[in-house]
Amino acid sequence: MIPCESIPGHPDFVHLSAIPNIDTELRYATPNNFAGRNLYGSLDCAWLRREAANGIIAATEWLQRRRPGYRLLILDALRPQRFQEQLWEVLAGTPLEQYLAHPERGSIHSFGMAVDLTLRDPGGRECDMGTPFDGLSEASHPALDSVHLALGRLTAAQVSERGWLHAAMRAAGFHGIGSEWWHFDFGDRNEVRKKYSRVL
Repeated sequence: MIPCESIPGHPDFVHLSAIPNIDTELRYATPNNFAGRNLYGSLDCAWLRREAANGIIAATEWLQRRRPGYRLLILDALRPQRFQEQLWEVLAGTPLEQYLAHPERGSIHSFGMAVDLTLRDPGGRECDMGTPFDGLSEASHPALDSVHLALGRLTAAQVSERGWLHAAMRAAGFHGIGSEWWHFDFGDRNEVRKKYSRVL
């Protein structure tokens, strides 16, 4: 276990500000999230493990080559265990708890090896993904994109934007999940839990 306060200067972590050509707006450091409050307070959680940070660089380069002017917007990166526990308390015992890793098992965010993000267009606007970040509903499930498209719940343009995000991240070694279009893990979840220390 690594206290989050010990992360600055840690050789295995990279601050998001050191990653070129991305934008950062950590939503859990604002009230603009499903919990409706600033969870992180004054704690700096804008970190990723070096491997994941290098993956973000690769995804950015892939996107710039194929879609000049579009940028990655990081919405969450390192999420220390203490805050994963707070989020779990908000959703525990409800159907929405499926959207969070149980604190005992540990979120890959708490290892600095997961990222939540979206795209910004050349005008600086967030691309329309059909639902907001943390839109905890089936409409946010990329595994159901084709169903939602057929039923008119998502437009072809929204599915296309999700596709661009997923293509950039997959090309860089990230893995998405079926229930959140914004979430990506770097590396195998089980291996991450075995190999790395959790951040408290």
